[in-house]
Amino acid sequence: MKKSILLFTLFISSITFSQREFKLDIADALIIKTLDFSYENYINEESSFGISVQFNLEKQEADFRYNENMMITPYYRHYFTTEYNWNFFGEGFFGINSGKKESVEDSDIYDIEYTDGALGVAVGTKYISNGGLVIDLYGGLGRNLFGSESPVIVPRIGFNVGWRF
Repeated sequence: MKKSILLFTLFISSITFSQREFKLDIADALIIKTLDFSYENYINEESSFGISVQFNLEKQEADFRYNENMMITPYYRHYFTTEYNWNFFGEGFFGINSGKKESVEDSDIYDIEYTDGALGVAVGTKYISNGGLVIDLYGGLGRNLFGSESPVIVPRIGFNVGWRF
C-alpha cells in the first residue's frame, strides 16, 4: 500500500509541475551522421529524469564514428542553480548500447556483435529562453559493465536543441 501511495504521489507531482522537453543532438546529426533524440521531464526545479535514444547512421568502416550502432540512455539530472535561463547540472546515466566489433584489428570485417550496459556520469549547462527554446551542452563518460566484447568506455557528449512545453 505504501508503494502505491508513493508511486501515485510521484506521478501526480510530475504531472502538476509539467515541464517537459524534446531535443535533438544537432552536433551529432551534422558532424557524425548520428540521430540522438531526448525527452526530459522535470520532477521539480532542481531535478529531472529523461531518456535519450541514439541511432548511428554512419557506415561501420568510417574513420570517425561512435562504436555504438544504437544506444538507449535513461538519465537523472540534478540542477545546481535555479536560474530560469541558465543552469548547470550533473547527470547520472545507464546506457544500454549495441554495436559491432572487428574480430581481427584493422580487417574492416565487423563480425562480432555486442550488447552491454554502461554506467556513467556527465556534467553540462543548459539555456532555456523565455519562449521555450532549449539548448544544452554536456559531456561525460560511462563504463560498460557486462560484456567482454564491447568497448570499455562509452562517451556521452551532446549539443542539444529543442523545445520546452
